[in-house]
Amino acid sequence: MTENLQSNILTLTSQQIMFMGTGSDVGKSLIVAGLCRLFANKNINVAPFKSQNMSNNAAVAHIFDLKTQKITQDMGEIGRAQWLQAKAAKIAPATNMNPILLKPENEIGSQVIINGKKFKSLKAREYYQYKPKFLSVILQAYQSLQQQHQMILVEGAGSPAESNLRKNDIANMGFAEQINIPVVLIGDIDRGGVIASIVGTYEVISQADRDRIKGFIINKFRGDISLFDEAIVEIENRTGWKNLGVLPHFADAHLLPAEDSVALEKAPKTAQKTPKNDKKQPKNAKKTRILALKMPHIANFDDLDPLSQHQNVALNLVKSGVLPEADLIIIPGSKSTIADLEFLYQQGWDIDIKSHVRRGGKVLGICGGFQMLGKTINDPNLLEGKKTKIQGLGLLDIETEIAGDKSTNLVEFDGFSAYEIHLGKTSGGDLKSPMITMDNQGFGAKSADGKVMGSYLHGLFSNDEFREGFLNDLGIDKTDQNYNQTIENTLDNLAQHIEKYINIESLNEISQSN
Repeated sequence: MTENLQSNILTLTSQQIMFMGTGSDVGKSLIVAGLCRLFANKNINVAPFKSQNMSNNAAVAHIFDLKTQKITQDMGEIGRAQWLQAKAAKIAPATNMNPILLKPENEIGSQVIINGKKFKSLKAREYYQYKPKFLSVILQAYQSLQQQHQMILVEGAGSPAESNLRKNDIANMGFAEQINIPVVLIGDIDRGGVIASIVGTYEVISQADRDRIKGFIINKFRGDISLFDEAIVEIENRTGWKNLGVLPHFADAHLLPAEDSVALEKAPKTAQKTPKNDKKQPKNAKKTRILALKMPHIANFDDLDPLSQHQNVALNLVKSGVLPEADLIIIPGSKSTIADLEFLYQQGWDIDIKSHVRRGGKVLGICGGFQMLGKTINDPNLLEGKKTKIQGLGLLDIETEIAGDKSTNLVEFDGFSAYEIHLGKTSGGDLKSPMITMDNQGFGAKSADGKVMGSYLHGLFSNDEFREGFLNDLGIDKTDQNYNQTIENTLDNLAQHIEKYINIESLNEISQSN
């Protein structure tokens, strides 16, 4: 493996451009997704790449074998953002698009996923020491994309202005230097201080890194863009970087799967406008009340997106306190199931959930939430913390042992698609009554009265037929909502939005300037 990040600069022939941000959550992922769709719609063979991502919102993708340089049938994990970007690029997601994925387990440590598979859990300082050894994997993954695609759009992580992390960097300027790639810097005007954040980035980075940045984009602008003209001139004069466009706030961004749970702190997602040829819902139409528990280590929370956008559903994400009345309570996936179950008990939610069931309400557990519904969760090797055993809610006759390799599977049947990402094996009597049966194959479990159910499957509600049938069982009339078409339409609209406000010709020239 490469030990020195300052050696072996690559000479690559494909068009390439890297997008960095003045900070986290400035819109890098969304802009890359929009550009992927824009170039794909122009018949350019484009692919996304992010060397290191940190998110518990993961997706499954085919593993790219770095030795044979071929896509395999085995499945691994990548960040949800790169999955969406691949979808935007109209290509199948693969692990070489996100070779390093960090899944936070606590305030100082994360589970490290390398090329789709779990490596080990590392504290931040330990991970920093491993960075030089991870570089060869990252470079192999990137080179493989270069051989397959005409254009690569690379997303950075965090900010290149974190000068204390510049040495051995594998996510921002250190990686950009390795592959000799031009950079565009993105600033978020919505959070304020965008002039200072861009000029400040210029001031704290080295001259070599300054020279690598060819331009900047102002993102999430609201109001009259002409009012920012003088600011653009000031930024250009102070930095020498070219303005590539001021991108207005894209209102429909909330319809796309989010990368980070930060999105859950923002305004709830709303349903699409009813098309003119559809029957409008009465103003007083009753909506099904669904609660979802937002625990500290919530994972794969995009499971909830199709429900939050549904015109007949009122989704309430609860972070603390007494649970209000609802028709359905969802316990979502978790990166640290035992820790989140302890949090659930601390909130007194176990009492609320059991009272809800006694009143006739239903409960759905997804992945880690499914494990919590059982009698016990055993962790003999302390893979999730300091407890070898914890009592579950006891609402399903199942038990789970956290052991063995992580399961990452894509489940596909005719007209149905879902995926599994979980650690642990579950057994028990209620598995004989699966929550879902497809082609004589059962998934998950449900109680004898059908009120409590769960499975390891993520993405269930993205399947229109399953979602509408599930909600119909709760007393909701079926609709013609097409969730996946919503994503496709939103990506196309995002591409048009970007093309209108960003200098695509200049971006194209920059991508050929390495």
